[in-house]
Amino acid sequence: MKIAIVLNTSWNIYNFRLGLVKKLITKGNSVYAIAPHDEYSEKLENIGCRYIPIRMDSRGINPLKDIALIVELFAIYRKIKPDVILHYTIKPNIYGTMAARLLGIPVINNVCGLGTAFLKKNILSKVAATLYKIAFRSSRKIFFQNDEDKIFFEKAKIVRKDQAEVLPGSGIDPEIFKSSGRIVKNKKFTFLLISRLIHDKGVLEYIDAIKILKEQNIDANFQLLGKKDPKHRRGIPEELINQWMANNVVDYLGSTNDVKPFIENADCVVLPSYREGTPRTLLEAASFSKPIIATRVAGCTNIVVDNQNGFLCKVKNSKDLADKMKKMAGLDETKRAEMGKNGRNRIEQVFDEKIVISKYLYAIDKLAR
Repeated sequence: MKIAIVLNTSWNIYNFRLGLVKKLITKGNSVYAIAPHDEYSEKLENIGCRYIPIRMDSRGINPLKDIALIVELFAIYRKIKPDVILHYTIKPNIYGTMAARLLGIPVINNVCGLGTAFLKKNILSKVAATLYKIAFRSSRKIFFQNDEDKIFFEKAKIVRKDQAEVLPGSGIDPEIFKSSGRIVKNKKFTFLLISRLIHDKGVLEYIDAIKILKEQNIDANFQLLGKKDPKHRRGIPEELINQWMANNVVDYLGSTNDVKPFIENADCVVLPSYREGTPRTLLEAASFSKPIIATRVAGCTNIVVDNQNGFLCKVKNSKDLADKMKKMAGLDETKRAEMGKNGRNRIEQVFDEKIVISKYLYAIDKLAR
């Protein structure tokens, strides 16, 4: 079979869908990776994909650019004639599905999260909901990453119940993301937030919580790892980040292609996000047997069971986040180790990527038959 996988970055395909791609290739399928070009595009070719570049602006809605994207995807699909197309992220889900419908090609969609468009009820959220509704009429299978998003789409009549199914996020390979066994003994308790630097990840709440803890003379390391994105409409201004660094509020570690050593060297991973699909950073942290602090919102509650493998805090509440961070730092090592072990067990039982891959293979096989 010819199977196309379409995403907003080649990086995303390589880092989050690699297990699925490799499995499809080993089963004899021709896999076409369709995404904007970046440093991971060649890596996709090296593992056996046929890479096709596209132009895609993932920031906001621009009618002219979005129409051009539909035309470009239509031309690519008509040329390669895939048997099935796998769409991820909002623009491939909407515009890719529209293009595929014009050609009668079956698609499988994956709603990785509702994103910033649905955090507020406004004209943008209405437009996004309408576009989803138009696109998803013809979709054969729509995967969601948490129950809350699936229920939201069903109540809004964007999807039918017979189309929708929940997956455990993108899944994770617990053999790749696991502790080396090295005992980490930090001089100071170390918190780590891994995130693209945008408001919706709770970065500002994390900074405010750090300031509260420092006022209480809590002696700890506070780290921030992730790519700056000042051009994003919800991005953190670069001058503000520089101010945090100059005032020694947080240790900004920049961005990286390999988060594993940073997770292993941390004592606790924090994600005070406003909403998620199923956040990859928390899957990685739990797989490394690290206790977690996250907000009590859709996506985060999939992974964190309060008081078992971490703590849940109130969304957009710096004080509650600070309280939970103080509580975590004050636990004895035995209790934190128990939390880490519980998180690792949860990954192996619920979030192993083999579960995700098997569901995709079944859906693809069903479409083929």
